[in-house]
Amino acid sequence: MSFNIALTGLAAAQKDLDVTANNIANVNTTGFKESRAEFADVYASSVFSAGKTKNGDGVQTTMVAQQFHQGSLQFTNNSLDLAITGEGYFAMSQDLGAQDFTYTRAGAFKLNKDNFVVDAKGNYLQGFPVDEATGDTTSVSLSTSSALQIPDSSGSPRATTTVYSSFNLDSRVDSPTLPFDPAESATYNSSTSTTVYDSLGEPHVIQFFFVKNDPSVPGDENQWDVHATLDGKSFDTNGVEQTVAPYTPISTFKFDSSGLPQDTNGIANTGNTFNPLTVPGGAGAAAGLSDLLSNGASFPVDVEINWRDQAATTNKIPTQYASRFEVKALEQDGATVGRLAGIDIGTDGKVVASYSNGDSTFLGQVAMVRFSNSQGLQQVGDTAWKKSLTSGEPIAGEPGSGTLGNINSSALEQSNVNLTNELVDLISAQRNFQANSRALEVNSTIQQNILQIR
Repeated sequence: MSFNIALTGLAAAQKDLDVTANNIANVNTTGFKESRAEFADVYASSVFSAGKTKNGDGVQTTMVAQQFHQGSLQFTNNSLDLAITGEGYFAMSQDLGAQDFTYTRAGAFKLNKDNFVVDAKGNYLQGFPVDEATGDTTSVSLSTSSALQIPDSSGSPRATTTVYSSFNLDSRVDSPTLPFDPAESATYNSSTSTTVYDSLGEPHVIQFFFVKNDPSVPGDENQWDVHATLDGKSFDTNGVEQTVAPYTPISTFKFDSSGLPQDTNGIANTGNTFNPLTVPGGAGAAAGLSDLLSNGASFPVDVEINWRDQAATTNKIPTQYASRFEVKALEQDGATVGRLAGIDIGTDGKVVASYSNGDSTFLGQVAMVRFSNSQGLQQVGDTAWKKSLTSGEPIAGEPGSGTLGNINSSALEQSNVNLTNELVDLISAQRNFQANSRALEVNSTIQQNILQIR
């Protein structure tokens, strides 16, 4: 019997050595979770045995328990490297559209030839669908998740529909003595310009000219005419090109004695700014700005010119003060063709593509899951797990919601193995193995002595 007891001790010590050696071997494995060998004594008796004198039957390995505490973070320069701070796992699928998921905390991701986000084994990172404009998640179910893909195509152009312009006009300047001509700087007091975009994303320059009316004429005091050109072509309020003088202004501004907006084209203003002007876009035979283009493009809708900034900031309204001409705001909402400039992943797992034209698009949200009993997960290798009967079903959710942790981009979770502790455990397991080997040796010596008795 003592032979068998010593053998169980050897087996237990060997198991302890194996587990410890595996932990040490994976001390630098990203997302690895250490394990711990747990043992229990073996005690077998019957109703007819002498329980008071029973010495036990050895030791057995009850389980190798995984330890899922947080590993430290290692920061990188790759935005696709993801680390989870807190509870949760990434969901991975071996094939596109597959529902047989594996779960991991190793976030060393990269792009494959089709621009899908994958791990080193080619497994696809799953993401929840989101609204491209707002990023709002439409579903947090694993059944509706799909492989995250980063587009490699160009961002679509966006035709200008609104122009914002705010300024200060110098009340001290004299009125021009010559009729307005965009080619003659002496015929206007100030000008400013911005770039607008047509339906093909081609840029065009729209320029505004400000001409002070003669203050000696009754009703013209504190009044300014506004002219505009598109690529040097003058146009009127209908977007029709003007080729010869006299040029019709697109608006007439009047300020009060305090230098604040009073009316536009003789109509009282609705607020502390001038009333907006809508210039027809037009196309084909219709009159409008599109007729000024020669590249086959158009302005699909009318272009609204707002005499304020986009946020309607109170201190950026048009004014006429005794100060130099100043442009307070000059913005527009169009964009040319954009190239993919970068990928950003927030702590909430939202994946945002940024383009060179200033646009940004939400591509999806990294799917995260948790389990009621993480220690019940079944190890499948490659730092991945699968659900089991003891782990419970995966519970999907958005990163940062409930008990799920946050996502850190450009970071990796290192192994949670403490090398110092493992080396101490290694020495302890080695001593246990030697002690059980000695017990076998003593038993062998005793039996040999007994066999030599004559």
